Amino acid sequence: MINKQSLWFVTLFSMILVLSIYYVTMKEDSFTSVKSFNANDSEQVNVTESSALVALRVKDDEEMLKEMQSLQATLLNDKATLEEKNKAYESLQIINENKGKESEIEEIILKEFNLDSFVKINNDRINITIDSSEHDAKLANKIMNSIQRLYNNKMYITVRFQK
Repeated sequence: MINKQSLWFVTLFSMILVLSIYYVTMKEDSFTSVKSFNANDSEQVNVTESSALVALRVKDDEEMLKEMQSLQATLLNDKATLEEKNKAYESLQIINENKGKESEIEEIILKEFNLDSFVKINNDRINITIDSSEHDAKLANKIMNSIQRLYNNKMYITVRFQK
């Protein structure tokens, strides 16, 4: 049986884990401007992430937080059965695992293909949104193959290009 103290520990630990993964994978220069000064000229370069990807991330984070809050409420509910609490706890673990895998896949796409992306994992489905105006079937196939190599079982991977 899970007592309140261990439940709070698991809840806070999972929140810390999600936030740490988020901040570790967040690019530091994505929201700042870089100034380079040369003897000949000076120019300002602004580095920003696609607003479409930011919107997708914000929407996903809001949905995840709502789901986590409802699961945590189930865990803290005195009237909930042990089975319901166990299912809620397992769901929280799955959410944390998926968030970590999503961040890992985004890093792989950034390193291998030099593309910004948004990844959403839902059971055996992986939806990848790439920040690019070009719709390249060969590139999408390469991305799907590199992501499928991470999994032992068959995953249904969708790659969508969006600017």
